[in-house]
Amino acid sequence: MSTATTFSTLDPLTRQPPGERPVYATGMLLDAQDFQDEQTYHRGRLARALGAVAGSGTLAGLLVQHRPAQDTAPEEIQVNAGLAVDRLGRLIELPRPACLRVQRWWDAEAARDGLLQADYTTPGRFISARAQAGITLPARAVVADVFLRFVACPRGLTPAFASGPFDALNAVSVSRLRDAYELHLVPRQNLTDTGLGLPLRPGAFTLPVEEETAEEALAREAAMDDPSVDPAVRRAALQDAVLHGYSRPADDELPRGPEHPPTVDASAVFIARVLIPVAPADPTVRQGSAVLIDNHSRRFLPATGVLARWAGI
Repeated sequence: MSTATTFSTLDPLTRQPPGERPVYATGMLLDAQDFQDEQTYHRGRLARALGAVAGSGTLAGLLVQHRPAQDTAPEEIQVNAGLAVDRLGRLIELPRPACLRVQRWWDAEAARDGLLQADYTTPGRFISARAQAGITLPARAVVADVFLRFVACPRGLTPAFASGPFDALNAVSVSRLRDAYELHLVPRQNLTDTGLGLPLRPGAFTLPVEEETAEEALAREAAMDDPSVDPAVRRAALQDAVLHGYSRPADDELPRGPEHPPTVDASAVFIARVLIPVAPADPTVRQGSAVLIDNHSRRFLPATGVLARWAGI
């Protein structure tokens, strides 16, 4: 998909509009903006609710896999079909598997020196424990992340009056916008043992709040994850997470999460981390054909039925 044909930057939801809907009256003159505002209201309220209830992350599917080169088929990283919610609450759906060609990406990044600062020794510290289980980790690897981004693609043209300083009678306008997606594989630079570049835990909130010390706030966060803590303490921590969970930036600009490097749209969804082994002396030279995929560092948004089964209900 060419980014030149998408309308992602024009989506009014990127400005996080207020809940303001049009009001109609008999005899009122309407233009295209009124109907766009009507759509924006409903889309914005749905996105706001979905983002608050579920957060951003993977709803279903989107398993990322490595496909080695075979015969005439190039080496690929495949993202299976699935559904996600981005950080603005918009649904992103992959109706079928999508692929990123590894060698083409590698050559492009090597040409712009994008691999040099994304090369790490002992790279296992940057992936989840589940991804490390039962495998031999490379001594050195380039670390890259897979992001899924919402875009709107124009579909179909219909006759329309020309807009702007034109008087053409045969002008056309886009008649439909399809909710679509982009996949990005991004080298991760400047990762550290304390800055892993991974999404925050679901339900995490700004620390500290009010008059708390940082230590008190961290203890409150830890209480939510520890089943051995007194139930009353855990209940209080949960209530505080809700009470301090509202956020809306004053300038309506979405703040970046720890998983978002400067070159990535702040609304994009992190779905996997990729380790590509490299030669000890040269990070632009791959070592072997193996590629390790970590599908478990993402944020999961399990459906209610899945949670009920897990809880034994």
